[in-house]
Amino acid sequence: MNKFRSRLIFALGILTISVFLALGLILGQFIYSFYLRTFEERFQKDAQLVSALLLKEDTNLVELEKSLNAVSEALESNIILLDSKGAILYQKDYVYTNKEAERIADLIGSKYRNRTNGFQFKEGEITFYVIPIIEKEQQKGYLLIESPHYSLQSVHKEVWFVIIASLGLALVVIFVLGVRITREYTKPIESATKVAIELAKGNYKARTFEDHLDETGTLSQAINILARNLQEMTRTQEMQQDRLQTLIENMGSGLVLMDGRGYINLVNKAYKEIFNIDPEQIIYRLYYDAFTHKEIIQVVEEIFMTETKVRKHLLLPLKIERRHFEVYGAPIIGNNEEWKGIVLVFHDITELKKLEQMRKDFVANVSHELKTPITSIKGFTETLLDGAMKDEKTLESFLSIILKESERLQTLIQDLLDLSKIEQQGFKLNIQSCLLNELLEEIYTLLKGKADDKNIQIILQMPKEQVFIQGDLYRLKQIFINLVNNAITYTKNGGTITIKLENKEDYAIVHVIDTGIGIKKEEIPRIFERFYRIDKARSRNLGGTGLGLAIVKHLVEAHKADITVRSQVGKGTTFSITFQKNYIEE
Repeated sequence: MNKFRSRLIFALGILTISVFLALGLILGQFIYSFYLRTFEERFQKDAQLVSALLLKEDTNLVELEKSLNAVSEALESNIILLDSKGAILYQKDYVYTNKEAERIADLIGSKYRNRTNGFQFKEGEITFYVIPIIEKEQQKGYLLIESPHYSLQSVHKEVWFVIIASLGLALVVIFVLGVRITREYTKPIESATKVAIELAKGNYKARTFEDHLDETGTLSQAINILARNLQEMTRTQEMQQDRLQTLIENMGSGLVLMDGRGYINLVNKAYKEIFNIDPEQIIYRLYYDAFTHKEIIQVVEEIFMTETKVRKHLLLPLKIERRHFEVYGAPIIGNNEEWKGIVLVFHDITELKKLEQMRKDFVANVSHELKTPITSIKGFTETLLDGAMKDEKTLESFLSIILKESERLQTLIQDLLDLSKIEQQGFKLNIQSCLLNELLEEIYTLLKGKADDKNIQIILQMPKEQVFIQGDLYRLKQIFINLVNNAITYTKNGGTITIKLENKEDYAIVHVIDTGIGIKKEEIPRIFERFYRIDKARSRNLGGTGLGLAIVKHLVEAHKADITVRSQVGKGTTFSITFQKNYIEE
């Protein structure tokens, strides 16, 4: 903006100097011409005055000289009196030689002789004004009044000096006032320009001063209003953008946005996590190059062709598993029926499908588990009522079977009640300090007899120091009883079960290691499902309900602990539970 001010001042200065120079030339010439005209007029009048004086004076030469001397001093001019032949009769200041007098006389005689009025001529640096002296229509001589040129030159120099000084002073005054006025008027423009530049950069907080009531003040006010409007619009847009961004990034479903040509412009965090992709692999690429599943490409093509909403259920392979998706696709159409693109939303319903399948399996398994003992009890009871009760051995055998099936039914119902109670939202543990050494010894003592019946050796390995954790003593017993019971159930005769306790600084680990039949790798993720059995026939014959590990998993999670499983088919299984020594309630 300083360049603009400098250019403005420079242009104003050039204009002022040009105008002043032209005005000075005109004024100088005018004043000089006026002075010269005035000088000539005065010269003429002086000459006429002297001529009139000469005509009135007597012919006495002495008296005439005195009069001419007085007039010459009064007029401050040199007076020369010539006769008709050019001879000098009188001169006061400068004494001309005869040759100079003759030359002047010749000059007058050759150019101006016989003239009756006054005339002017120049000779060297002297200006002469000549009046013929005519008496009774006879030319008696000439009266010359002379004045040197340097007086005119001095006046001319003084005129130009005054003009230049005046114009210079006026130029300085105008320059100073011009700078102040220019600064006064360009300052708000500079401020408005700076604010406009800041607004163009995106700084909508910039403001300019509104200290003028003229057009510049109106400009500043308009720019400030524009800045406030832009700031408000930007704030609103940023708020909406943040809300939209937060909504898109934190929605539980995957979202893909593509333009009207099929190029993908946006994918949200959920989509990247679900499909485990790098955004660079999909952003700004055509949909048929970006998507690796043909089913998704077909959905997009159907939307492009029909321009209608599409809802599809897709089963897509992802890594080592297959996941269920509810895919919603819709065209994006503008106000003027302009095709803008497509939006796809992927709802992962795999867990819902699993829950639905688990519900079906649960109903089927419960029905099957309840049906078996009830059928046995009913069958043996009908047999006894038909007459078998009269045989004491048969009666005792059947009653034993009925008792066993009743206990099995009771155990199943109790496990169902326990599992239902644990899964309830308001379920709480009775947290207290528990000594794991003592607890595991109690489990060992409780189940050693059952293991001895199958010729299975139980080994208890514990550190010398006491290991305390925060937990529910009753539920901890339930966890370890279920794990050790499972180990006994699935370990062949002559096998070994090891209960091992490890003490760490902040946590404790309990391992239940058996040498049983083992679990296949693909079945390990499902062993904590309700009623899931590795060997269904063997488990049912051994009296298992299929709910033990499901109860164990829920109780371990309630204790903020972690459970892991390592297993090899035919070699055995290891269950490891890691307990934090300091239980933190939510």
